[in-house]
Amino acid sequence: QVRLVESGGGLVQPGGSLGLSCGVSGLTFSREGISWYRQRPEKEREFVAHVARGGTTNYADFVKGRFAISRDNRKSIVYLQLNKLTPDDTGVYYCNAPARSAWGQGTQVTVSS
Repeated sequence: QVRLVESGGGLVQPGGSLGLSCGVSGLTFSREGISWYRQRPEKEREFVAHVARGGTTNYADFVKGRFAISRDNRKSIVYLQLNKLTPDDTGVYYCNAPARSAWGQGTQVTVSS
C-alpha cells in the first residue's frame, strides 16, 4: 500500500521560510516522480512542484523562484523548501505520487503576522 506522510507545516510570518517533508513508502521510491500540491482557502487544489525520478524539477509559475523541491532516495523523502512566504501561500500542502494516484493527508501552512 502506497503511503505518503507530510510534515513540517506551521505558522510563519510574511517573508519567512518553512521546510516541508514527505515520507513515502509502499513503492520503489527511486523509480517514482513525486509532486507537491496545495489547496488555499476556498480555492481548488493546485500544482506547486514536481521532482522526477531522475531529479529533474518543475514548478508552477506562481513559485517564481521562491520554493525548492528535492528528494533523498536513500530516505524515501521529498522536501519542499518554502521561502519568501506571503499570506497568499496559506493553505494545506499535499504530497502526491501521480503514477499511483496517491495522496498524503496534507500539512497546514499559515502565513500571518
